[in-house]
Amino acid sequence: MSIAIQEILAKYPNAKPDSLIPILQHVQEQMGFLSEDSVVEVGKYLNMPTSKIFGVATFYNQFRFNAPGKYHVMVCRGTACHVLGSATVLDEIEKNLRIKAGQTSKDKLFSLEVVACIGACGLAPVISINGEFHAKVTSESIKTIVEEYRNREVQQ
Repeated sequence: MSIAIQEILAKYPNAKPDSLIPILQHVQEQMGFLSEDSVVEVGKYLNMPTSKIFGVATFYNQFRFNAPGKYHVMVCRGTACHVLGSATVLDEIEKNLRIKAGQTSKDKLFSLEVVACIGACGLAPVISINGEFHAKVTSESIKTIVEEYRNREVQQ
């Protein structure tokens, strides 16, 4: 068992299966995602089958199973964003990053997630990159935004 997972699980003494979601949230918070090994270790600790843990974790879209990129892009698909074109925005982001939602780019620079609502409806359509909001995005502005983040890497 990895030391990081041991330290997390130690914070849940006498944990029962109803502690599963808080434990998974803690693991993801510390590690950035849920690795297969971490799910297996949590299963052993809670005496639960790995398949059941994956079933629970895949039910909730808050859990990731791939390491996030340096720049984590969240595309809002809430009602206001949907009505104002977020499907087109998502298509353009996928094309520019060459990844689909739920994936991380090969260079580990970008990861992409679709969320039900970011809570910034007045800015629709909106995306968030590492918590930095970009308002009223269009398929045209996506190219500029992605290039801006790529240029940050060149400058570092």
